[in-house]
Amino acid sequence: MTSPTRVNMRLVLNAALVAAGLGLSAAAAAQDYPVRAVRIIVPFPAGGTADVMPRVFAEKLSQKFGQPFTVENRAGAAGNIGAEAVYRAEPDGYTLVSAPPPPFVINQSLYPKLAYDASQFVPISIMGAVPNGAIVHPKVPANTLAELIAYIKANPGKLNYASQGNGTTSHLTAELFRSMAGGLSIQHVPYKGTAPALTDLLAGQVELMFDNLGVSLPQVRAGKLKILGVATEKRIASLPNVPTIAETLPGFVSIAWFGVAAPPRTPMAIAERLSAAIAEAAKLPDVQKRMVELSAEPIANTPAQMAAFMKEDAERWRKVIVSASVKPD
Repeated sequence: MTSPTRVNMRLVLNAALVAAGLGLSAAAAAQDYPVRAVRIIVPFPAGGTADVMPRVFAEKLSQKFGQPFTVENRAGAAGNIGAEAVYRAEPDGYTLVSAPPPPFVINQSLYPKLAYDASQFVPISIMGAVPNGAIVHPKVPANTLAELIAYIKANPGKLNYASQGNGTTSHLTAELFRSMAGGLSIQHVPYKGTAPALTDLLAGQVELMFDNLGVSLPQVRAGKLKILGVATEKRIASLPNVPTIAETLPGFVSIAWFGVAAPPRTPMAIAERLSAAIAEAAKLPDVQKRMVELSAEPIANTPAQMAAFMKEDAERWRKVIVSASVKPD
């Protein structure tokens, strides 16, 4: 009769062999990956930076691996529809999501219930980031951020700020500014997207907007708008004479970053393989040229670095959403 101890040892050994076999098969799959087409779902409409940037990298990934990397737009619900589709996809590396912050680090604090858990995505890399800036209409009598804060304090409730909509990065950045500057009294005017908000800012219907520079910088360079600060930790190379907002409000950071992630339980070896390829592509002269055209700074970090950044950014925006009682449209 076989003893219980021997049976238990046999079960443990079998489990270990199965686990080792699964590990070997996952490693082998990652080494051969990809062997067929890869879909990159962008949960926002075509045409914007969120759509253009992954297309730049998808082209280079296709060339490197000899397999199609196609971008598919699946917009709606602030990125939640596309994010959910990837969340429920097979964890084999053949369906990825590429998006700016909302579905990764904002929506879980903004919406009372989501059909996906953003913390369970497997990070791959943040391809690049476009700084947000404090943009004002020329009629605003301020040429520095300190002057703007002083003007708002002297004229409470007089200035209106535009955003791309409730809960968007531009809205949350303005609320972060309002809070860090001492609870400024400024009025929020939400729009449905960047284009109508920028149109009214140019017309002077609203006076202030925290916008990503990929969209508004051409208007600044044309003299139609003024930029008072960039929301990065350090001054950016393309605007060396423009101070950071953090020089006036220490710790102020808000960037529109664009990351790639995989469904939960995707093997880390696949994420690392893709991350290395993205980093390689980011060094190519034509990719760097396209990033400059998008007013973007290349990042191309590792899965671990992206995970750490997402955790920090999620906490930053959670605090803003809670303190300002921000609600989605």
